[in-house]
Amino acid sequence: MSTPTVLVLGATGFVGRHLCATFTTAGYRVVGVARTGGEHLAVHRFAAFDLARTPAEETARFLADERVDVVVNSIGSIWGAPPEEMAERCTAPTRRLLDALRLMPRRPRLVQLGSVLEYGSPPATAYGRAKLAATQAVLEAGRRGEAEALVLRIANAAGPGTPDISLLGQVAARLREASARAGSVAVVELFALRAHRDYIDVRDVAEAVLAAAVSTATGQVIGIGRGEAVPVRTLVDEIIRISGVPARIVEREAPPSPRGADDWIQVDTGPAYDVLGWRPQRSLETALRSYWEESGGAAIRSPALEDRR
Repeated sequence: MSTPTVLVLGATGFVGRHLCATFTTAGYRVVGVARTGGEHLAVHRFAAFDLARTPAEETARFLADERVDVVVNSIGSIWGAPPEEMAERCTAPTRRLLDALRLMPRRPRLVQLGSVLEYGSPPATAYGRAKLAATQAVLEAGRRGEAEALVLRIANAAGPGTPDISLLGQVAARLREASARAGSVAVVELFALRAHRDYIDVRDVAEAVLAAAVSTATGQVIGIGRGEAVPVRTLVDEIIRISGVPARIVEREAPPSPRGADDWIQVDTGPAYDVLGWRPQRSLETALRSYWEESGGAAIRSPALEDRR
């Protein structure tokens, strides 16, 4: 039996990095695609190009030449992009990918990574709207018989490689700065921590994507999360406890939320188990501890979230 090949779009991103590692462990040949490379891609086949600006015919030839069996589309980062660029970053690459698949006589399976921020009528953020447009394009291509695709809507992810610009990344940065100054207390300034969010270890996300890749299910949208809405204040407190760095949180009034914004997000994990046979395996404590240790911090034992499975 030949080694299956997976193409990871957005291979240099937070989730993409873990996708490459998980598929490699599972015995796949990994081909990473992004606009620029990254250190972790040195062990994989890598191609640098901008999918949104590459002709569909060229992308189709590339997929055929690489004998790709599965495409995982993890393009479209929420972090740091202005609202006016969201469609270009999240929707345009997906549409161009579907154009390429339409040209292929042998089409690889597509696993599209969406976001829980797609929910709402309409979604409250530009990111959510752009990701929803991508999801709708994938489902429509499936209905027309132009793609064998499954969409996974991913909850907030945490773990090794958490972006610095994220909430947890900002907290960890202040903690690292204080830990470098003996006796210093970290002052962490944040907008009011009122939201409840479903957070999941990014490595569990990657394993859910692997399960979707080997599944025969198509034309569905499946939520991927832990199935619990956790106060974000609890997560902030926990990473402070894990770090062992004395800290003071200063909450300032948040700007008005977009109309329809939901401060409570909880994923229904039933379909993920029923369709993919997947459940999250790691606790939130594990995700936060792994992130802190990988980012250069020395962790102490903190049982506060240890039993959240």
